[in-house]
Amino acid sequence: MVKGISRRVIVVDSPDPKLFEQAIFILRNDALTKEGVTPQQVLGEACRIARGYAAGQTFRPPLWRRIPRWCYIAAAALAAVAAWLVFTLVL
Repeated sequence: MVKGISRRVIVVDSPDPKLFEQAIFILRNDALTKEGVTPQQVLGEACRIARGYAAGQTFRPPLWRRIPRWCYIAAAALAAVAAWLVFTLVL
C-alpha cells in the first residue's frame, strides 16, 4: 500500500496475456542510486521476473485428464476379458 508518497514504478507488459495484462514493480528509493546499477539493468530484471512468473504459472491438468479416453476403454475391455477368462477357467 502506498500512502501518498511518490514512488518510482516499472510497468512491464505481460509476456503471456492469458495470465495478466501488466506487472507493476515498485522500486526502492535507493535502487538506482547504488553504484553500478543502470536503469536498463533494473528494467531487464523486471522483465526477467515477469517472464519467469508467467512460465512458472502454466496450468497442467492432472494425469488422469491427460490420458486419452481410448486408453480407458481398452483397459475396461481387457478387464472384461480377464474376468471372462477367470470365470470360464474356474467354472
